[in-house]
Amino acid sequence: MKRTTTGYTDRRWAGDARFAARCALGFLALALVLDAAAGTLGAARAGLWAGLSVLVLAVLVPPRVTAGEGWLSVRGTLRTHTVRTDALVALRQHQGPGAHLLLYDASGRRVEVDPRTLIADPLLWHLLEAGALRSRELGVLRHGSEVLAHLGERVDGPRAQAVFRVSGLV
Repeated sequence: MKRTTTGYTDRRWAGDARFAARCALGFLALALVLDAAAGTLGAARAGLWAGLSVLVLAVLVPPRVTAGEGWLSVRGTLRTHTVRTDALVALRQHQGPGAHLLLYDASGRRVEVDPRTLIADPLLWHLLEAGALRSRELGVLRHGSEVLAHLGERVDGPRAQAVFRVSGLV
């Protein structure tokens, strides 16, 4: 996890964004080469391919997740959504191919985050977990304690097993 001036950001985001940029540039290069080979490439068509590659980039760049003490923020292509993790009222997890975690705070704000981002970055997860546990202590968190526990097992389980293996306990 990378520390910023306002919190910690997902350490995999920069690499994922670079991959998205390479895909978009590859798409642009391939489209231009094929269009030129067909003899139909002109300024208007080159502009069309450039626009489509920007669209590919916008679709492929993952949301940027940043967290700090008591808050979590997800910055997408167009907007940034932030919730107070120390004032969460509900956590809901939707399964399936587009699995996502929904966080709702007491102010009515909502954030959608991919659980794989939290699983891959334990510090980000622990900042969220600390805020959610504070919400539960204050009696604000009404729904989602089981989601929190299940996600905690997915984050901490493999790492704990690795520590036990290295230390000779398993």
